[in-house]
Amino acid sequence: MSRIVYVNGDYLPEEEAKVSVFDRGFLFADAVYEVTSILDGKIIAFDGHAKRLKRSLGELQMQNPITTEDLLEVHHQLVKRNELTEGMIYLQISRGNPGDRDFAFPSEDVTPTVVLFTQTANLLNNPKVATGMKVISVEDQRWARRDIKTTQLLFPSMAKMMAKAAGVDDAWMVEDGHVTEGSSNNAYIVKDGKIITRNLGHEILHGITRAAVLAYAEAAQMQIEERPFTIDEAKNADEAFITSASTFVMPVVEIDGVALGDGKPGKSAARLREIYLDESMKQAL
Repeated sequence: MSRIVYVNGDYLPEEEAKVSVFDRGFLFADAVYEVTSILDGKIIAFDGHAKRLKRSLGELQMQNPITTEDLLEVHHQLVKRNELTEGMIYLQISRGNPGDRDFAFPSEDVTPTVVLFTQTANLLNNPKVATGMKVISVEDQRWARRDIKTTQLLFPSMAKMMAKAAGVDDAWMVEDGHVTEGSSNNAYIVKDGKIITRNLGHEILHGITRAAVLAYAEAAQMQIEERPFTIDEAKNADEAFITSASTFVMPVVEIDGVALGDGKPGKSAARLREIYLDESMKQAL
């Protein structure tokens, strides 16, 4: 069945949804995005994603063309119209279509382009929860402002393909000897009961799931240390995991061919995943 998507105020069958070839999102990746998970027909962590969207737009000096209230209604409409029970809603806002290609930003009377669409996925029963993920390390070659959630995802896509070619699940990116994050997720290691993850800055995305998981971990009296860690530290960790909007908390069992601990998903990841899902469903909209 054809999906119903949202384009600039209209709900359309996906075959009829169109964006101009002159749109700056297409020409320059001059756009931001967010991904919200849907569980049991409810939206997970919407407020956090809406706040980060505003921040990304502000950092790029881009107009915010839709209120938070209207954006929530669009999410609910897409869930309803697509009968979405479990999956994701992708949102992209570009600087719009000025009519001509120009590196300079267009005037503010150019209306941004707003697109949202759904995607079904098996989020709760992802088989990697039981087996754990295997990752490789790759050099981080992205632009410097990774804290802005833009659609400039070419190198993360290339990193995913490097991982696929190596027969593993994902890649952790390394800069100046330290892990920044995964190709589409935040990265963590656990050593002697302490959760270690990169501190916030321009080097990593300020993950909405990351913030929630760390808050829940602190409430559960788990030790947390926010600092850069090396890939060698990661290989010698007792366990590791990632967080993202679509994977929640996912265990990592191998880095660059080195098994972590006993090579099985660790207890910290399992506990945090359980806490995160329980608390998130309580607050779902």
